[in-house]
Amino acid sequence: MTQTPYEVAPGTLSGKVALVTGASSGLGRAVALALAGAGADLILLARSESDLDAVAAEVRALGRRAHVAAVDLADAGALTGAAEAGMAELGGLDILINNAGTDVPGPVAQLSAEDWDRVLDVNLRAPFLLAKAAFGPMQRRGGGTIINVSSVAGKRGWANASAYCASKFALGGFTQSLAAEGKAHGIRASVVYPGGMATSWGQWSPDDRHGDDRKPQAPSDSLPPDRVAALLVWMCAAPSELVLNEVIVTPLNEGGWP
Repeated sequence: MTQTPYEVAPGTLSGKVALVTGASSGLGRAVALALAGAGADLILLARSESDLDAVAAEVRALGRRAHVAAVDLADAGALTGAAEAGMAELGGLDILINNAGTDVPGPVAQLSAEDWDRVLDVNLRAPFLLAKAAFGPMQRRGGGTIINVSSVAGKRGWANASAYCASKFALGGFTQSLAAEGKAHGIRASVVYPGGMATSWGQWSPDDRHGDDRKPQAPSDSLPPDRVAALLVWMCAAPSELVLNEVIVTPLNEGGWP
């Protein structure tokens, strides 16, 4: 893992249980492994069971427990059931990382209502459902941390990405409400707006993100996901009275912000 100025010592999160969505690849995988390296047990959610099993094997190799659930985050019942099963197996929940996201690019005039609904179901309703499921278990454990991963698309709208941008803007407002409701119970809620990352979902342009020609980029153009993951884990491990309410993190030569 690339060295960062916000390293978390191994064992810092021992005894903690974390749920990560989109955990099969990219930033989700990087966050899951960084949390495990810091001592947390993991509930891993994504659509690809084989990819999740591979990440779970890496988590277990670090000496931590892993619960895997292959689930479509647009399926509300399956999503809630998967989260509850994971919490039951691992004994509760302390950290929730709502990382998964999807997009259906295209102009508003051509975007179907079904595609609009799917993007908002995955990017906005799923974080709501998981936060709803997490609040009780976190309260019983004396507090917790919820990090919603938005995008610089939640700060600046782009053409041909209306559903995606709408969902990411809304996630910021939802996080503020979560924070206001959670602070009396020791529950912190933060929203992170990443810019370009070196993943298939790290491109700021919908055309680039869905293109087939993804060339390796310098860190100054596209952040390695482990650097962003290290920041998220530091936020989880920070003193309970400290909250980074909102974080915009981009490479030096970010194309989508400001």
